[in-house]
Amino acid sequence: MGEESKLLDMINTISGYVWGPPLLILLVGTGIYLTLRLGFLQIRSLPYALKLAFSPAKQDKKSKGDISHYQALTTAMAATIGTGNIAGVATAVVLGGPGAVFWMWITAVFGMATKYAEAILAVKYRVTNSNGEMSGGPMYYLEKGLKAKWLGVLFALFGAIAAFGIGNMVQANSVADVLETSFSIPTWITGVILTVLVFLVIIGGIKSIGRVTSFFVPIMAAFYVLGGLVILIMNIDLVPSALGTIFSDAFTGSALGGGILGTVIRYGVARGVFSNEAGLGSAPIAAAAARTDYPGRQALVSMTQVFIDTILVCSITGLTIVMAGQYTGGLDGADLTSESFGVFLGNTGTYIVAIGIIFFAFSTLVGWSYYGEKCIGYLINDKAIPVYRLIFVLAVFVGSVAALDVVWGIADIMNGLMAFPNLIGLLGLSGVVAAETKRFLKVAKEEKNQPDQQNTYGA
Repeated sequence: MGEESKLLDMINTISGYVWGPPLLILLVGTGIYLTLRLGFLQIRSLPYALKLAFSPAKQDKKSKGDISHYQALTTAMAATIGTGNIAGVATAVVLGGPGAVFWMWITAVFGMATKYAEAILAVKYRVTNSNGEMSGGPMYYLEKGLKAKWLGVLFALFGAIAAFGIGNMVQANSVADVLETSFSIPTWITGVILTVLVFLVIIGGIKSIGRVTSFFVPIMAAFYVLGGLVILIMNIDLVPSALGTIFSDAFTGSALGGGILGTVIRYGVARGVFSNEAGLGSAPIAAAAARTDYPGRQALVSMTQVFIDTILVCSITGLTIVMAGQYTGGLDGADLTSESFGVFLGNTGTYIVAIGIIFFAFSTLVGWSYYGEKCIGYLINDKAIPVYRLIFVLAVFVGSVAALDVVWGIADIMNGLMAFPNLIGLLGLSGVVAAETKRFLKVAKEEKNQPDQQNTYGA
């Protein structure tokens, strides 16, 4: 145990450096730079982006891609709406105080610009692989756009490892733990069921994943959000006070984290990024599979993911925790969120959180399986993907029954390391992002004036 403890301490130390101030500053700084270069596009075009995301697609039939705008969005949301929305927000509030929620919002606003840029480059530089499917993401725009294949290889390597940790075993372990604690279901039974379900979804590739996520993700998000909205509506008198606490603590750092303002900002930014993954480079892999005529069209759709994930879902969690006032009582993570929901809804509240974790973790498994296979396809070749899928589903069972402290730490490091090559690509190709944006907005303006006219530009 002594050696394992030392290894875990070393891994946690490395993770602290990887996720330290330099990365967080680079993540937010990239978002701010892109926001200024694009003229606050994420704010100006948000209504149009939401309309694109949830309206029937009208792309020309000649547009390339494997799945619809909406399916690409829900696949990315499946991977990002996870335990971070429940446990991550709670940890931010405990370690940084209620003001951390405000900095999560700020991170999300700038993160929308980052997510937009990731998606526009993913579609522009995507390729058709040997299976006739679209492949894209940071590894491709780093190689084809930035002419830095070595950075693409690094990203794919980090992503492939992270897929087995944060995207697989850690999520399976969360589901098994919740089912054992809340419903007394043995972990091995959960492992078997999860393994079979994940296999049935991912064996058909992105088209199968897209069909499942387009049905599953809205239901799971609505289940948790509606539970939170019931709490907010039933206790509407507490909402102004909770918002006041969040805003005042955001600039004073007077709550937890030693009363240091920098601590409040750090945990708000870190957990915001961990929740919506803007800048980490994972979601553009799904965006590249979208059937679209212009890169900018799918980029706007992808941008809404951050809005839904952080501004909507994380806000539900954060407000409920602050209103319940349990964050100074020694609880943390999912336990704190569960207790906070329970304050207002009793056992029903704790079950909402438990079922939410199960849904969110399962969806993350499905979404990250696709990210991992694209990274493996880039590193080796597409013929390796069936083998990868088999190993991936076997890892689900292992994650359900094993202790994962070391796995979690390594995966957390890999997840953070993904951001460095991706952010280099975003900054280096920001001129391409701006040019593609200008081209698409011109077309969008023409379409607004002539709504029945279809463009035929092949992305």
